[in-house]
Amino acid sequence: MDECHRGSANEEGSWRKILDYFNKATQIGMTATPKRTDNADTYEYFGDPIYEYSLKQGIEDGFLAPYRVYRVIPDVDASGLHIDPGVLDRFGREIPPDLYGTKDFERLISLLARTEVVAKHLTEYLKRTNRFDKTIVFCVDQEHALDMRIALNNANADLTKIHVHYVERVVSDEGSVGRGHLDEFQDPEKETPVILTTSQMLTTGVDAPTCRNVVLFRAINSMTDFKQIIGRGTRVSEEHNKFWFTIIDYVGATQLFYDPAFDGDPVRVTKTEIDSEGNEAKIEDSEDGTLTETLPHPSPPPEGEGVRVGELPRKYYLDNVQVYIAGEQAFELDPDGNVLKTVEFTQFANEQIRRLNLTAEHLKQGWPLAEQRLEILNQLRSRGIDPDHLAHVTHHEEADALDLLLHVAYNAPLVTRRERAEKLRQKKANFFNTFTPAAREILNSLLEKYADYGIGEFDQLPRVLQVSPFDRYGSTYEIYQLFGGAEKLLQAVDEMQKFLYE
Repeated sequence: MDECHRGSANEEGSWRKILDYFNKATQIGMTATPKRTDNADTYEYFGDPIYEYSLKQGIEDGFLAPYRVYRVIPDVDASGLHIDPGVLDRFGREIPPDLYGTKDFERLISLLARTEVVAKHLTEYLKRTNRFDKTIVFCVDQEHALDMRIALNNANADLTKIHVHYVERVVSDEGSVGRGHLDEFQDPEKETPVILTTSQMLTTGVDAPTCRNVVLFRAINSMTDFKQIIGRGTRVSEEHNKFWFTIIDYVGATQLFYDPAFDGDPVRVTKTEIDSEGNEAKIEDSEDGTLTETLPHPSPPPEGEGVRVGELPRKYYLDNVQVYIAGEQAFELDPDGNVLKTVEFTQFANEQIRRLNLTAEHLKQGWPLAEQRLEILNQLRSRGIDPDHLAHVTHHEEADALDLLLHVAYNAPLVTRRERAEKLRQKKANFFNTFTPAAREILNSLLEKYADYGIGEFDQLPRVLQVSPFDRYGSTYEIYQLFGGAEKLLQAVDEMQKFLYE
């Protein structure tokens, strides 16, 4: 029985009846998420596991995808949100004065501004990596998942106009419609949906081999829930070049990595003493593998309007709050164990570049050549390093990507793209003079594009030649003819790239 906790843990469930019906058979249960709560106990039915296989071991053996963690901290989560007496919510209800934190947001008090700033940040992250990397966003509840879907839809308006199912919500309220979106998401051959927002529905039993981003946007107190959610990204897919995934954490849930129960330690610990005749004399039962006793309990719901006996408390909806991203951190696996260590992103990048054996000489020689540059970029991105993102984090957006990589890894001096472009114009005037005035203008405009946006402009030459200022020279074909054909234009651009990095 795969996912055996579904059938065995709930004594009153319909699955238990099936297991009971076949009680004379040998039953072997398999699960990644054994449950043990007051009303659901996998161990009670099956007993202690006869074999365990940890996440760490699975990664080392190549069966599961390793991961990097990207921790992002909204300011209201970092410092809390203090509500003074007399503050009213969207519906005119007074919000109980208190200091509200991550565990309260979207459960007791809803901050749409927080959801929108996270949606914007996640969108910018995908723009720096790949906007079609499949992503699951875990929200607090179904309403929060809807708010997040709307916010992401708005933040990606350029794509959602073309791909109407780019972002979808999959929750129980969506019924068969949501199930259809999930099926499309799970299919590696289907481009959309790219992003799914959910609350509880996708925590377990969902096989999405091409899911590259797992986004945590709700507080998680249960180790079982945490392991289930992380498991959505651990599937390896060699066919689709998916060998690792990223956990993007907006709520500090990845603190659970530091708990010794995370990597394969048993969720339940039973200690039994026997007497001289082998009879059980003393049994101690504990749940050392969970964090329910060590993490703060959720705040009790506020008294007064908005709370009804027997129902979940209604949220207070607070508008007109400014929220911004207060900090970003990158995490990686400690090579000596399963505990993660925090590193500055630049240090993280430094270590990854060196681990890939990308020496300064190798970077300098390979970068001017488009094919070798693409290979280097793919190697870097496979380790979670994107030069555009690195430039953003280090506040060196004007630096050339090669110079930034050399600076981070080998402490080389930083040079801006515009400085490189000006040096090329000054030192290689003879190169430009070999072309007609119109062709020289084309090359100078391409160099200006590089100074503004980076070396990637040369890699997208046909598309770049269709936009301003090149459109004033006519069609792409007419521009090619200024150089004597497309091949000669490409040769000129290749030569210019080599000069650029001399």
